[in-house]
Amino acid sequence: MPPAQRVQAWGVCTNYHTETTMKSYICYCFYFLSILFLPDRTFAQNAVNLPLTNEKQHYFTHKEIEVLEDSSQGEKLTLAQVQQLSAQFRPTDTQSPKSINPNVYYWYKIKIHHPAHMLSETWLLEFFDQTIDHIEAYVPLVNGNYNHIVMGDNQPFSQRLYQHKNFEIRLSDQLRGDQIYYFRIKSHQVADVIIALRSFSWFVNYALDEYFVFGIFYGMISVFSLYNFIMFMVMRQRQYLYYVLYILSVGLYQMCTDGIAYQFLWPNAMNWNQYAYGIPLYGVSIFALLFTLELLHVRAKSKNIYLFIWGIIALRTVFFVLCLFNPLWFGFKFIEFIPLLASFGTGLYLLWQGYSPATFFVGGYSFLLFGFIIKLLIAIYPDRLPFGAVTHYSLSFCFVAEMVLLSFAIGDKVSILKRKKEKAQQRIIKQLTINEKLKDQLNNELEQQVKARTKELWEKTEIIENQNLALLDANKQLQEQAEEIARINELLQQDNKALLSDVQNEKQARVLSKIPDFEEFSRIYPDNETCFQFLEQLKWKNGYRCLKCGHGHHFQGHAPHSRRCAKCDYEESVTISTIFQNARIPLNKAFYITFLVYSTKGQISSHKLSELIGIRQSTCWSYSSRIKKIMQESGKKRHNDEGWVSLIFE
Repeated sequence: MPPAQRVQAWGVCTNYHTETTMKSYICYCFYFLSILFLPDRTFAQNAVNLPLTNEKQHYFTHKEIEVLEDSSQGEKLTLAQVQQLSAQFRPTDTQSPKSINPNVYYWYKIKIHHPAHMLSETWLLEFFDQTIDHIEAYVPLVNGNYNHIVMGDNQPFSQRLYQHKNFEIRLSDQLRGDQIYYFRIKSHQVADVIIALRSFSWFVNYALDEYFVFGIFYGMISVFSLYNFIMFMVMRQRQYLYYVLYILSVGLYQMCTDGIAYQFLWPNAMNWNQYAYGIPLYGVSIFALLFTLELLHVRAKSKNIYLFIWGIIALRTVFFVLCLFNPLWFGFKFIEFIPLLASFGTGLYLLWQGYSPATFFVGGYSFLLFGFIIKLLIAIYPDRLPFGAVTHYSLSFCFVAEMVLLSFAIGDKVSILKRKKEKAQQRIIKQLTINEKLKDQLNNELEQQVKARTKELWEKTEIIENQNLALLDANKQLQEQAEEIARINELLQQDNKALLSDVQNEKQARVLSKIPDFEEFSRIYPDNETCFQFLEQLKWKNGYRCLKCGHGHHFQGHAPHSRRCAKCDYEESVTISTIFQNARIPLNKAFYITFLVYSTKGQISSHKLSELIGIRQSTCWSYSSRIKKIMQESGKKRHNDEGWVSLIFE
């Protein structure tokens, strides 16, 4: 017996280990005897006879299906080469083989015995896994040749022989004797090579029943989604929205894995169909976690769990983005076990803390966890859980149970909120009753006090009226005095303003009557702001007129003391069209240089200016030369009424 068959025999024995001690002992003895005495020899491939006896379908398992891994580099093996390598085919170790390596082609062959007489019914070969990318079937013909048929979910759906989610091949009624069928398979993800032999009538009944179940399943998802969306629109609670997105993601993922989406939604989008399941699978994880946070109020009950779940959401999102760059990573579906455990563990913890709405939540996720465990066991121990409708659709059944229980969880939460609201309303009504009694008591006491107080006030009213008459006379006299005082204050204010202006003018005239130093000059023009104000008053003393269009209305500009034309938006600085335009020295120093050059009739040297105001001699020379030129051109070498100010606009 080959080692693989010995391990299989050991697996068969251990399956019966829990029955009785005697049976276990017999199994152990059989295993060791098979190792010691049975020689290693290759068994011939078993043929499946047509028509089937007492059954309408048959799954090829173990020695009924053999596999050969195409390890050739470069050119793929042809059918003739594979037939020459027929001795290298090996029986599968499991009930259904798997295409594990996405970069390798796998050859499979089965043997079917066709009877000598004409079959009364048509028979089909069906590949049960709808996610297989590429299938090349070599079907024997009567003349000894093979018919080459290409199938897979990377082919347009319209090219299929039957418009069904699985892949079917019709067997010829003309064949006789043992016939070998070859299949060449490759898939970007792990694929179950489950080959079933079915009669056409059984296939029709099975397909109708399966699509009927699909209709019920997706109909339930649609009804639950519509109902909870209406609840969201009415109650505006995010838990309903997350639940709708969650079950819609579940439905779309199941449609992708069942092949329904490829058949009805995107039958011609072959490339999209390869990885379309990854997007709803991401939605299942994210919206399940968000629904958990919202339904169970995790943020208020456990800050650490709340942050932990958001960390899982962030990591799952990063993994999803990486999958977009490497779509093969979408095949790691069991990573969704982590968000499932996070939601289930959160529900268990809050249920242990006494939060009753988590009861149905934990029950629903228990079903889903059970379905994941079945899928995991099928992947790890395929012989322990044989393929069938229950195991294949176990996750769908668990999704339905979870969907129902989660709806109960939402309803239970709403019922609890309703009961709390009713209790709160009862407490409010009770408190309002107490408040009404207290109000009546206080009103009676206040009425007595008001009566006593009213009597007292009536007694004092006459005294107050007499006092009011006296106060009115006094107020009239005070008002007349206040008006006289206000008039005197206004006259004093005008006198003070005139006096202040005279003092300022006197001070400026006294300072400018001699040649002051820069410190004395700075008392009049201490900074740029004062200089800007002086230039603004001087420049527009006769009113504003735009230099560009001549318009007379303006707004405040962006620069200090600038004005912007209300018509053409031209902004005019206060220094434009003055000798201080583009000045690179402080404005008060530019004033002082202009004053000194004008006062000395241009006789002051640039060295003296540099010494007085602390600016480089070259700058003083350049600026004083400009002022001297303006004085020569204007002919204003003597003092006049305006003095040095007359040079500003030259």
